[in-house]
Amino acid sequence: MGNGIDGWRLDERVRVSSGEVAYGVFGNGPPVVLMHGTPSRSCIWREVVPTLAEGHAVYVYDLLGFGESERDEGQDVSIAAQGRALAELVEAWGLEKPRVAGHDIGGGIALRAYLVEDVPFERIALLDAVVLTPWGTLSLWHVKEHLGAYRTMPNDVFEAYVAARLGQATSRPMAEGVFEAYLSQWRGVAGQAAYLRKDEALLERDTAELEPLLGSIGAPVRVVWGEEDGWLDPSQATVLVEKIPTAEMHLVPNAGHFVMEDAPGEVAEVLAGFFSGDGKSS
Repeated sequence: MGNGIDGWRLDERVRVSSGEVAYGVFGNGPPVVLMHGTPSRSCIWREVVPTLAEGHAVYVYDLLGFGESERDEGQDVSIAAQGRALAELVEAWGLEKPRVAGHDIGGGIALRAYLVEDVPFERIALLDAVVLTPWGTLSLWHVKEHLGAYRTMPNDVFEAYVAARLGQATSRPMAEGVFEAYLSQWRGVAGQAAYLRKDEALLERDTAELEPLLGSIGAPVRVVWGEEDGWLDPSQATVLVEKIPTAEMHLVPNAGHFVMEDAPGEVAEVLAGFFSGDGKSS
């Protein structure tokens, strides 16, 4: 596995009830599972994995409907469905109380697996996480209100829209190859349909159901947030820590919503320390 985008590969496949999931396992030791968010894919973890893999078996996968994982018309790719899929993956991989990290909707997915699907996690890291309502951006709500227009939009115009959204995800421009890795999955007729399918499936009720349960979380939680996140205001990190009794916060300076792109070294160091036992215990 190379740290660069060209060296990133998911070589394994496993089937869950909602479709086939592409995943990779790196390193040995206690298990860690990493979930990306939207509109990204597993390669967002590529510069974090090597550090974590020094002491853990790191499981990384593309969410259903993203990257190399299955994406089909009519597929349920909601946060609730992804939470069920995560529970199935943990079982399929034979993991007992893995440590997990979820970015963006990956955070909501991790918490749904823990709080609704009753999957036991040793430790939970939430990075710029979609948990507290309201979390939808103005762009997301515009898409949801005008799905017909976006579905009939010419491919090149739609691609320009997605490119503009991705350009806002970091505090400084991504390298061309990295940007292309995110954008390419949403290109063309199939990519456009997949993008709109996952946006249509993003429902705040899937995380609103979690909010009354946050106080019951017993596993240690580390909330990591980019200080320059333009999609989810860093004030949400403060509120999350107030609502979760086992939570501690780490704000990352000069980092936007894709915090692992802007500050991979710092994120890797924080997660490695947390997963190795640094922080509050239950």
